[in-house]
Amino acid sequence: MFRTILVPLDGSVFAEHALPLAVSVAKQCGAKMRLLRVVPPLADYFFMPPQLNDPLDSELRTLHRTEAQAYLDDVVRRMKDAGPVVCDVMEEEEGVCESICADVVKTGVDLIVLSSHGRGAVARFWLGSNADKLVRTAPVPVLLARPPEHAPAELERPVTLKHFLVALGGNTNAERIVEPALAIGKVTGADYTLVRVVRPAFPNLISDIGTGPKPASGWLGLSKIDEQNCQKAEDYLATVAKRLRAEGATVQTRVHVAEQPAAALLHEAALVGADLIALETHGRGISRLLIGSVADKVVRGSSVPVLVCRLPSQV
Repeated sequence: MFRTILVPLDGSVFAEHALPLAVSVAKQCGAKMRLLRVVPPLADYFFMPPQLNDPLDSELRTLHRTEAQAYLDDVVRRMKDAGPVVCDVMEEEEGVCESICADVVKTGVDLIVLSSHGRGAVARFWLGSNADKLVRTAPVPVLLARPPEHAPAELERPVTLKHFLVALGGNTNAERIVEPALAIGKVTGADYTLVRVVRPAFPNLISDIGTGPKPASGWLGLSKIDEQNCQKAEDYLATVAKRLRAEGATVQTRVHVAEQPAAALLHEAALVGADLIALETHGRGISRLLIGSVADKVVRGSSVPVLVCRLPSQV
């Protein structure tokens, strides 16, 4: 269960689109919300910033912190019935993501919620260019909201989270995403679709195939190797599903044979009407164009929130 949910803000309307999602989760979990504004260094504002021992340096820092705090106070006022909210301002030191992660550890945050741009979008604000890095470096799960383009943030808009698609990679590390997904789903009354994407042994010979449990007639159009891999995937998902059902969850499983896992997951999410996609990431590197990262592609292609959790070995 989440106790403290962090929403990093930078003063932009785009960043504020994360607030309705964060409020919905926080209220249903009984969690405290923490709004954080990281103040950039003076060098970001001035070509020749004052020296550290210059009185002007202290004055400008105080001014920026005061403006940042006033902005957060205004956000809280506009949120109205959001429940317990704590606001804080901190100066950026080593970097934005590093500052946020330090705050997470210091204040005991359980979940980060922030806005993220989608396919083809450019970095419009500092979170736009740092969301990717934060997903790979945060020591807690990150819930990414996909705001509509050029629309104001509706801070009191309720967010429905009733069906989760959980992507599993077939190993215990990937199952780390199950715990936070279950924690959110229990309080929102969600049910689950567990998905395992199997790469075909001979990708040029078949089209993408989505399937539930193996039909009596067998999976058509697959090689013997693919059939065996699908059966292993189905057995694996059945084991995880049994564990979730023991905790009262409603679960279905699906195996999808595809060369492009991200496209398959997005297809399955649309097919089952998912309100949220949950998956793990390896956290390799910080490049937003990292080749082969399924999480990157899902985040950019999804029209619903995406919950991302790093592998334990990367934390």
